[in-house]
Amino acid sequence: MATRVAVIEYGVGNVGSVVNACARIGADVAIARDGDELRAQAPEAIILPGVGAFGAALELIRSRGFEAAVGEQVHDAGVPFLGICVGMQALADSCEEFGEHHGLGWIPGTVCRLVPPGSPVRLPHVGWNTVDASADDPVLGGLAGAHFYFVHSYAMRCDQQYVVGTTEYGGTFPSAVRIGHAWGIQFHAEKSSLAGERLLGQFLAFADACSSGG
Repeated sequence: MATRVAVIEYGVGNVGSVVNACARIGADVAIARDGDELRAQAPEAIILPGVGAFGAALELIRSRGFEAAVGEQVHDAGVPFLGICVGMQALADSCEEFGEHHGLGWIPGTVCRLVPPGSPVRLPHVGWNTVDASADDPVLGGLAGAHFYFVHSYAMRCDQQYVVGTTEYGGTFPSAVRIGHAWGIQFHAEKSSLAGERLLGQFLAFADACSSGG
């Protein structure tokens, strides 16, 4: 049977692109528009996409009851999780974009401007770039040096123990993080052609193994 994936829709994110990308690789995809709907779907994997400003995204996530519902599914029920772009940044303690904002606090760290003001490096970081991925990670493994599509001006800063992928742009920044069975990727896998589909496929394979007791 196809892996049941819930894609979180909170008003900001490339939900259609993520749904289509997961469907192409054979997932059984449903959109969750609030926390109760997510619980009712009993997913085997959860994807949190996101674009735009961190503060606005977290406000919408909380207003629709997702903070508690996702926490229950991931931390209590053990459902694998993948956050994309702002969905990755949301895992941090805080963000400095347009003031101080509180994140979900799953990974100790903060989201900062990618390069300091006055830097000759242009923001946002837009386009294709490579990821130096951890070879033994079940989701990132085998993708070292692969090209992925980025659109962002801020990036997470956290302890190295959580980092499973890095990218160079005005310096080295974490482009993929992991805590337990929750991952965050700064790039858009759903817009990253074959490499993105491979990453999503490996995430779903991990979720399938978890749901099967593997």
